Amino acid sequence: MLLLSLVNPEVSYQLMKTLNFDFIVVGSGLAGLLAAYHAADYGTVALISKSELDISNSYHAQGGIAAAIGADDHPSEHFNDTLVAGRNLCDQDAVHLLVHEGLERVKEFIAEGMNFDKDQNDHLILGLEGGHSKRRILHAGGDATGKMMTSFMLQKVLNKAQITTFEYCAALKIIVEDNICKGIQSLQYTNGENIVFLGKATILATGGLSRLYSRSTNPYTATGDGIALAWQAGARLADMEFIQFHPTALSIPGEDAYLISEAVRGEGAHLLDINGVRFMTDIHPLAELAPRDIVASSIFRKMQETGANVFLSLKHLNNSSLAQRFNSIFAHLKPYGINLLEDLIPIAPAAHYMVGGIRTDIWGQTNIESLFACGEVAATGVMGANRLASNSLLECLVYGKRAVEKARHFSVHKPLKEPLTLISLNPQTDQLYLEIKNELANIMSDKVGIVRDQAGLEFALTRINAIAEQFNVPSTDYNHHKINNLTDICRIITVSAIERKESRGGHERIDYPIEIEQQLHHIIQEKGKEIQYEAVRTS
Repeated sequence: MLLLSLVNPEVSYQLMKTLNFDFIVVGSGLAGLLAAYHAADYGTVALISKSELDISNSYHAQGGIAAAIGADDHPSEHFNDTLVAGRNLCDQDAVHLLVHEGLERVKEFIAEGMNFDKDQNDHLILGLEGGHSKRRILHAGGDATGKMMTSFMLQKVLNKAQITTFEYCAALKIIVEDNICKGIQSLQYTNGENIVFLGKATILATGGLSRLYSRSTNPYTATGDGIALAWQAGARLADMEFIQFHPTALSIPGEDAYLISEAVRGEGAHLLDINGVRFMTDIHPLAELAPRDIVASSIFRKMQETGANVFLSLKHLNNSSLAQRFNSIFAHLKPYGINLLEDLIPIAPAAHYMVGGIRTDIWGQTNIESLFACGEVAATGVMGANRLASNSLLECLVYGKRAVEKARHFSVHKPLKEPLTLISLNPQTDQLYLEIKNELANIMSDKVGIVRDQAGLEFALTRINAIAEQFNVPSTDYNHHKINNLTDICRIITVSAIERKESRGGHERIDYPIEIEQQLHHIIQEKGKEIQYEAVRTS
């Protein structure tokens, strides 16, 4: 009965409105804000967000932004740390651009008025995080770097007359004809109106997909819509098996996961098991500051072994100044009766970051003409198999601008040839959507999570396909559309995880427990085509 209501929703359609801009930017995280800001120098910009402009993964980033800005540091060292964390799956040309141009972008940010935290002598305070060989993490507002940086950029964007913002406006379809992206079809939540945005170039900055999992640090909007729409439009996707689980998210029954920044471990916090034993020293030379994939899987295994949470402890540091350094975390823990400085903090890993994404070149260009991607949604090649901590905001700065530098050369509007189908809101199917979403989240967490094996992955794929088949009928209902997106993304991740028969970075298989040299390649998926392999660029 519910399925029938998906096919024929009893709601009235509204006419489709068409708006023309030079640039269409989808997503209002740091990458989207940067892209919109720079694009405004070359024409009119539509900045589209499916929620408020300040809800994004960027906004919630606590740790900071990495840049080799210290006197004892150099981009070459940042480069090497990125390759090591990425398990040699990083494209070296992309990483070279990240660390060198990133340093310049950070300096520009500071010159434009962004205030990163400084000491009493007006020197930048540089933090240390897992996988970094030097203190190179700039932070702002203690542990509110993402909030401070996105707020700073959002104000600059709102001051640009060339930029028009559209909140509560969900992308429905990337309009592609003759392998040329002509724009975006969207749905306005507030009135159910379909809006078609046509432009010379479209830049996707839609963020990640970690809300596909039942336990995640991401805001509720991070459900991977951009990935699904790009896949459906014919864009190539890369490395989708690599999902980064943040090692230390607050674990309290009945409560959402809350990120406990890696910077806390950078200041010396220990990880303890239920017996109060520090265990990371026996696993990796960097102990708690090992790369995230190692710390997350080590915590996962310890929890399986003991049947209990792992705990984060700062008690041994006896450093009261950390309450100010991590003021947001301190305040969040207080209502639970947990003192950051004195108590054991129960933590467990949570889905945090999509390492793969829409495959682009070093300018953010996809395989579809006039379609670009930047930020977490993109696979530029900088992250490899495991993102180095605090490289994500840096990638936004570098590739948000680079995408515009190429996109601005597209100068002709392409008229549409084919009509579009109106999509409607239907509250009657909201509950069905939530039920399907929760079932998929449980499947992904149980079978396509931190540790995987062939049997679990095949079980997941069979169930995902079965759900997808139920909704393999035409529909004009937005909830039906969202379910199709979810099943597409879950299938893509699972297929890639089955294909990679080794353990590397954020992909760990107990039936293939080591890295295999013959598997050192990007796994590429494109709709309607067989899986392809792409060599890692080493120069």
